[in-house]
Amino acid sequence: MRFPLADRFSLARVGAILIKETLQMMRDRLTIGLLIGIPLMQLLLFGYAINMVPKHLTTVVTVADSGPFANSIVAALKNSEFFDIVAATHSPKTARDMVAAGKATFAVEIPANFSRDLIRGAAPEVAVEADATDPAAGSYAIAALSRLLDSALRDDLVGPLKIRAPAAPSYTVVVHQLYNPENITQYNIVPGLLGVILTLTMVLATSVALTRERERGTYENLLAMPTHPFEIMVGKIVPNIFVGVVQSALILIVARTLFHVPMIGSLGLLAGASVVYIAALLAVGYTFSTVAKNQLQAMQMTFMFLLPSIMLSGFIFPFRGMPEWAQALGEVLPITHFLRIVRGILLKGNGLGEILPEIWPMVLFLFVAGTVAVRRFRRTLD
Repeated sequence: MRFPLADRFSLARVGAILIKETLQMMRDRLTIGLLIGIPLMQLLLFGYAINMVPKHLTTVVTVADSGPFANSIVAALKNSEFFDIVAATHSPKTARDMVAAGKATFAVEIPANFSRDLIRGAAPEVAVEADATDPAAGSYAIAALSRLLDSALRDDLVGPLKIRAPAAPSYTVVVHQLYNPENITQYNIVPGLLGVILTLTMVLATSVALTRERERGTYENLLAMPTHPFEIMVGKIVPNIFVGVVQSALILIVARTLFHVPMIGSLGLLAGASVVYIAALLAVGYTFSTVAKNQLQAMQMTFMFLLPSIMLSGFIFPFRGMPEWAQALGEVLPITHFLRIVRGILLKGNGLGEILPEIWPMVLFLFVAGTVAVRRFRRTLD
């Protein structure tokens, strides 16, 4: 049976549906906020926070020579935009320990009798040890180091010493790439993927925990149970911790067998840190679940959390290359601390003492997220 054209299509009916959908969209303020907030966050992060040429990298200097040339080199490092001297020591071991603990990106050593050997033309060495767990972080600084030393010594090598001027360098810069001497990118990226994959899957797993109950009509049964909101949260989170542990084990197996990522440190210590990290992520997801009205909103909030986690954690872009305000935001995110832990344990062989400063921020994050989730839990269907 054929209908007239007016019965098959009506601009009035389309207009009515359009108005209805617009009103529904305007009432859903959370979704509107997420749809506007995600692209705005992308724009701001890529425009302001991302910098592929890191500067002001933390540096510890070991000076065993008190001569004028050594002093000029230290002054040049201080004035450089690439290096920020955070400590000066007479012990190379202390400097290397600071690099291992992540307190410094570079350790610059000026050996004893540097000034004397330079004057005599004996080509003294300036040793630079760089944390190569992130190969991109210090590449530009290392490339600029020779030019920096040339500039530092130019004003000192005058008169009778002009023959030693940097036109034909009478010193040698020896760079040791620690923990990743071949600058293999997979050694940096693959351990970082452990944090990123867990962030996506664990937050998503619990972000739909309560919204799924509402959409299936079982939320009322959950409220009727004689349970405390904290007990409900624990019951929702704990099973997913085991899932996260299995995921972590699979990722580490693939990292070892396919990408040959070295695993120098204790895997048991990494497992313990991973449990804390997984619990923190699940608490965040559960918090989203108490706020979201449906699963679509929960997934949107998950990706809203995932985006800064990838951009501000040092996973893709060097953490020290970001402005200070972006680094401050990155320090709040648990993935920033977990990436330092997993790279430190696998590539550096860090122990509990080195990773403890990164553990307590994740524990604090877990406590705050869990507290917010318990307080936000709604005991009504409204």
